[in-house]
Amino acid sequence: MVLEVIGHGPGYATGQATSRATGQATVRYTRPMADSPLTGIAHIGLRVFELARSRAFYDQLGFEFIMGPVGPEPIALLRHPAGIELNLILNGISGDAGNMLMDAVDKHAGYTHVAFEVRDMAQTQEMLRTAGIAVTEGPIDFPGGARALFIRDPDRNVVELNQPAT
Repeated sequence: MVLEVIGHGPGYATGQATSRATGQATVRYTRPMADSPLTGIAHIGLRVFELARSRAFYDQLGFEFIMGPVGPEPIALLRHPAGIELNLILNGISGDAGNMLMDAVDKHAGYTHVAFEVRDMAQTQEMLRTAGIAVTEGPIDFPGGARALFIRDPDRNVVELNQPAT
């Protein structure tokens, strides 16, 4: 399913879900957004194998180490000045395994990537080149003017860097 937001008004969202297989609208909805208890994204959890190499990677993207490992399933907390919080879950079984959601022939359900917004794609590409971070796909130009490229962290988690349309 692809969820397309068709429009919105003060406190309302209107949209439809479309089946990728058939292209047919399967669900239409209009409901007050105030009915939802959601207020934002608290954090993003990423399973990783080794804290040191993950910290080094995300440090190059501007994240700061806050604390960790802590908790029964040990996590390390990273925070970006833009208000993005990452919980690195430190129980990955292998540092060399592929990403079962993205790299396997059989596609499993689950989160496939995180997308971070960037101001300037050319500046972002230069930062990645200087840091030695390989671009695995893109940049891709989307209808409407948005641009995106994709990178992988040391554990093969996919990270999209997205410049919105201006």
